[in-house]
Amino acid sequence: MMSEFTPHFAPVVVLLFLGTALITGVSLLVLFYGAVRRSSFFAKLGAGAVFTIVIGYLILLSGVSFASTEKVLPAGGWKYFCEIDCHIAYSVIGAQTAEALGPETQQTFAHGKFIIVRMKTWFDERTISSHRGNGLLTPNSRKVVLVDDTGHRFEPSADGQAAFERLGNASTPLSRALRPGESYTTNFVFDVPKYARGTRLLITEDDPETRLVIGHENSLLHKKIFFSIASAPPPGKAAQ
Repeated sequence: MMSEFTPHFAPVVVLLFLGTALITGVSLLVLFYGAVRRSSFFAKLGAGAVFTIVIGYLILLSGVSFASTEKVLPAGGWKYFCEIDCHIAYSVIGAQTAEALGPETQQTFAHGKFIIVRMKTWFDERTISSHRGNGLLTPNSRKVVLVDDTGHRFEPSADGQAAFERLGNASTPLSRALRPGESYTTNFVFDVPKYARGTRLLITEDDPETRLVIGHENSLLHKKIFFSIASAPPPGKAAQ
């Protein structure tokens, strides 16, 4: 089954990020010391180190991003987010469209059309380290959007979500903690223009520091890993 990982070599790139931040911090202290003591040697040493480290890191960050390629996973494919010593995986397991949602006496109509996507979250027990154990893992913050072929992004519709839930469609928040091997499903309802074409689902980490992690899809100019929803089967209970 097709799968993609972000970022690759997570322990290495995270340590590189943290190490760069630490060395940059030390260099700034040297620069500050030189400024306070009016020592041109320490001031130049600190400034030169900061400049070299930051520019070097940005060159490496952008170089890896330029070499990346856009990926589109089919329905049933897995997108893995590396959590250092374990992996959380996501897969689109259902999708459908509707003009209105909810019981017949309390329907909510879309401004354009509703696109309902069901996603599975899985704590892959095969990816944990030998010393981790069976403890709970709370996934990092996620952002889920639908993207059309023109690049427009659409966030989940609160009205659509509420109407879909009134039909008895259970959904678990993406923030719920899991133990190794556990999984759950989450429904997302988007209200998009009727003319929207080529829609794909994008789930990414929502932590700002990921923009500075080499090889992470959130990093500067890095290509994304999308999910195709065109071939996904209807997500369980049908929209009414």
